[in-house]
This record gives sequence, C-alpha cells and structure tokens, in this order.
Amino acid sequence: MDRLQAMRVFVTVVDLGSQSAAADHLDLSRPVVSRYLAELEDWVGARLLHRTTRKLSLTAAGGETLPRCRQLLELCGDMQAAVREPDDAPRGLLRLSVSTSFGQAQLAGVIAEYVKRYPLVTVDLQMLDRTVNLVDERIDLAIRTSNDLDPNLIARRLTVCRSVVCASPAYLLEHAAPRKVEDLAGHNCLTHSYFGKSLWHFEERGEHIGVPISGNITSNEASTLLRVTLAGAGVSMLPTYQAGDYLRRGELVRLLPHAEPRQMNIYAVYASRKHMPSALRSLLDFLVLKFPEEPAWDIGLQAT
Repeated sequence: MDRLQAMRVFVTVVDLGSQSAAADHLDLSRPVVSRYLAELEDWVGARLLHRTTRKLSLTAAGGETLPRCRQLLELCGDMQAAVREPDDAPRGLLRLSVSTSFGQAQLAGVIAEYVKRYPLVTVDLQMLDRTVNLVDERIDLAIRTSNDLDPNLIARRLTVCRSVVCASPAYLLEHAAPRKVEDLAGHNCLTHSYFGKSLWHFEERGEHIGVPISGNITSNEASTLLRVTLAGAGVSMLPTYQAGDYLRRGELVRLLPHAEPRQMNIYAVYASRKHMPSALRSLLDFLVLKFPEEPAWDIGLQAT
C-alpha cells in the first residue's frame, strides 16, 4: 500500500466532506478512494470514518489519526520542496483580494505559511471590504463569504462561515441578556452596512426567523464592529472566525445560543481555469487543506 497516498486521500476526504469530492480533487476514481481508505484503516487497525448516505464523520480513532496524517504530509511536502529543482517550484506574483476581517483574523497567517513553503511566490494581499472585479482589477484569487456567487466565476468552497450574537460583560452588567430573539428589539444592535443592517436571520428548531433590529453604530467593516462590541457599545452579530478567541477568553459573551444565525460559505474564486499558473494552483490546494469543513476557530463554540 502507498501509505502516503492513503493518508493524502483520508485527509482530502475529511477536508472536502465526501469521497466523491476527494476523488475529483485527486483525479482518482471513487472505488480507488474507497480502497485507499479501507487499506489505511487496516494499517491503523481501527475504523476512521462513520460512513452514511448523507455525510461522513470522524470516529474517535479518526480524530486521533487526522492531525498526525496532516503532520506527516506536511513534513513530506517540506522534504520535497527542499530537494526540488528551482524550475519546478511555483513562482511569480499572485494578487489576492479578501475582506479586512477575514484577512486579518485568518488568512494573513496562512499566507505567511504559504510563502515560507514557496519562497519564489510573491503575494500582493489586498484587504478590501467590497466586491472586486477580478478581471478589471487584475486579481488572481478572491476570498468571498457568500451563498450567492457570480455564476461567471469559478469557485472552490473552502469552509463554513458561522456567526454568533454576542456582547461584552460590561454591556451585560447594564442590560439584561436577551432570552429570545424577539428581545433583540430592546437592545442597541451594532450592524454591518451590507449584511443584516436592519434584519437579522436565525434558524431555530428548524424554522427560519427574521428579527428587525436597530442601533446607533453601523460600519462597513466587521473588525470595527468587533472593537465597539468589546468596548461595551451594544450587541453584535460577528463571524466566529473573528469572535471565537474573544468568546473563549470571556471578553465577549455568546447570546441566544439556541438560535443559529444564518450560515454562509467561504469560497476561493477566480476567473478562469485556462493557463492557470502553478502558483495559483498550489495556493488553491494549500487553502483547501488549511481551511477544513469544520474550522479550528469553531472549536468549543457549538451550541448545546
């Protein structure tokens, strides 16, 4: 058995959420993917995945095996990069566009890892809180959070974007925490100029609920909303990729955990598959591995 390839298949299946998606990504047939998974389980001596018709999930043994497989694959990649001929390595300039909040909270560190691995690539990271025209602005890749992408663009889904309603402990000392979503009408809600400025959307017990809200601070950029929330100005709905660390440290308090704000997806989008530079292809693959289906920033934040 090619154990390295079996580990690569296992990691890709987990990251992409299905054997079919992993087969397409790795240019393998579905039966070959299944065989690699079975052989890896035989070698490890334990079942790694719960397989149902609807979804895949890690077993306890799978949860222990996954990070070790990632470490081994990363080590092998570093070894190959160290001995690869310079002419084979990705090189050139990549222009990326991303929102300020996601860029600062999550993407900047990943890009630092990428250029460390591929030092011949130069990245121009544009943090812009607007939708850019990839062709007109010469953007090679954009990271977008959306459920409604431009059909003319090519998109690769990276991970999920969840949100939480939260406030600072100082704010909650002066204002009673809302017990139901309708109570938000009595709070100063800090809003984003382009997303949910006057209406917040929730899923509660399988039912969609739209709640009118209002407040005295609006911003076109989520990092600003985070700062004013930390300062005790009111209640905000923030992405978990940005608020997660503050919630875990107790600097923010999650509100209404039984009501799930509408989820979105985070995509890498680009204009064309034709003549794709090796640097862009390698960055896309790198981002898929770094942003799995269940992102690290959501650990410990799931509602109970």
